[in-house]
Amino acid sequence: MKTNALYYGDNLDILRRYIPDESVDLIYLDPPFNSNRDYNVIFKDESGRKSDAQMLAFEDTWHWGPGPEATYQYLTNTARHEGRVPSSVSQIVASLRAGIGTNQMLAYLVEMTVRLVELRRTLKPTGSLYLHCDPTASHYLKVVLDAIYGPKNFINEIVWKRTSSHNDSVRFGRVHDVLLLYGKTDNPKFNVLRTELDASYVEKVYRKVDENGRRYRLDNISAPGGRGPVYEWGGITQAWRYTKENMERLYREGRIKTYPDGKAMINAYVRYLDENEGQPVQDWWDDIGVIAAPAKERLGYPTQKPLALLERVLAASSDPGDIVLDPFCGCGTALVAAQKLKRQWVGIDVTYLSIAVMRARLKDSFGLEDVPVIGQPTEVEGARQLAQSPEGRYQFQWWALALVDAKPLGGVEKKGSDRGIDGLITFTDKNNELQSVVVSVKSGHVNSGMVRDLKGTIEREHAAIGLFVTLEEPSKEMLLEASTAGSYHSELWNRDYERLQVLSVKDLLENGRKPNLPPFVLPTYQQAQKVAPKSDVEQRELFG
Repeated sequence: MKTNALYYGDNLDILRRYIPDESVDLIYLDPPFNSNRDYNVIFKDESGRKSDAQMLAFEDTWHWGPGPEATYQYLTNTARHEGRVPSSVSQIVASLRAGIGTNQMLAYLVEMTVRLVELRRTLKPTGSLYLHCDPTASHYLKVVLDAIYGPKNFINEIVWKRTSSHNDSVRFGRVHDVLLLYGKTDNPKFNVLRTELDASYVEKVYRKVDENGRRYRLDNISAPGGRGPVYEWGGITQAWRYTKENMERLYREGRIKTYPDGKAMINAYVRYLDENEGQPVQDWWDDIGVIAAPAKERLGYPTQKPLALLERVLAASSDPGDIVLDPFCGCGTALVAAQKLKRQWVGIDVTYLSIAVMRARLKDSFGLEDVPVIGQPTEVEGARQLAQSPEGRYQFQWWALALVDAKPLGGVEKKGSDRGIDGLITFTDKNNELQSVVVSVKSGHVNSGMVRDLKGTIEREHAAIGLFVTLEEPSKEMLLEASTAGSYHSELWNRDYERLQVLSVKDLLENGRKPNLPPFVLPTYQQAQKVAPKSDVEQRELFG
């Protein structure tokens, strides 16, 4: 298994082909599921009105049909799964079908179940899995996970309070997500993390201040249950927590104080606030909010999670050098956290747009120039198969745009072309003037008229250069038409560049040809922040 690599394709296929048994230390998955629509819509029968909408960077919908039906048969039929699915899982899935029917929710659950079974296979005995979901489906997923991992290996249901309020006029505001944490066995790796004490707790408990301005509280030093050394101290004979020698040492160090309690004098141990390591992190996380709109961390990806959230997950359940797997990695926040905390990582996604966003983010954050992508086309025939696959037009388009380092028009927010433009590259010329390169991608039949259309688009958009990227080889007429567009002269570099450049996939993949553009190309995706890997000392401080 190659680590620090991206895998392009259906994660079920990738897991079976590339990820060995017991090879992964930690799995975090945030599968696509749109909780912003009405709860009942997810239970609408497939014969009902289609009411779901496309999500922006991926298809966030699940339908019952031949695919989920085949998955259901695999999960419940021993002849099909050949013993790879526990009988408890088969029974739960069958019961869910009987209970909620063949609707979008069941389609989601069976497709998640077959992947969760496969993910358990990849975990080491000390490994853990965090499933990020929302209250729409978390209760069903927990039942499925209990069947896969066993109820005794359930560790926590973590509530992440992602926002302070949500305007839901017909219900209580929905402000939290759920992270379900399971261990492969009953001995998963875990590092205790700590956070600062709550301010109200400090004011209530650490009420005293010594002569040096140090805030402290007094703690009982009587032996619990009377089980301790018995001797006289401060006029009191009883069982104490410490031996008499230790009590005398602590008194000399100023750690034992005697104070009045009514008519009696009480001995107590001094605990200073500045010596407190903080409180252990609990299962209610309200100290990490969503990424604010103006934040530099925000990339515009619709389901992007804050880096601090993933750092906490990784710090708690993995160590430096461990392997972290994210099978629905989206814009790659888990991978960025892994790189920052010196873990190895494996990311899988089914959309090439996500792959391109992740590569750009890892490059911007850490200077990783050539993150390998396993499963992407490397020759013309593979590209043709990509174009002919379901959703092939968009997958091919996003993949081809990445070949020329172009940003899909609208970023991750839309599919398809707009005004004859599929992608955009920007660069600066003399006096820091921003110039643009418009890109048109074609996966089917092409002709000189399409090149002529792009020439008109260049003029209309006042673009410096246009790129015509085609799966099929261009004809002589197309190349002749491109040559009539003239050239763009860069004042900064005092060079001429072809105004309209035609590049085939074969040129880009096999002939090593690249667009001929002026230097100083600006980042095509929203640039991610530079991230410095944490030192070993900093990582130890994360968990006290």
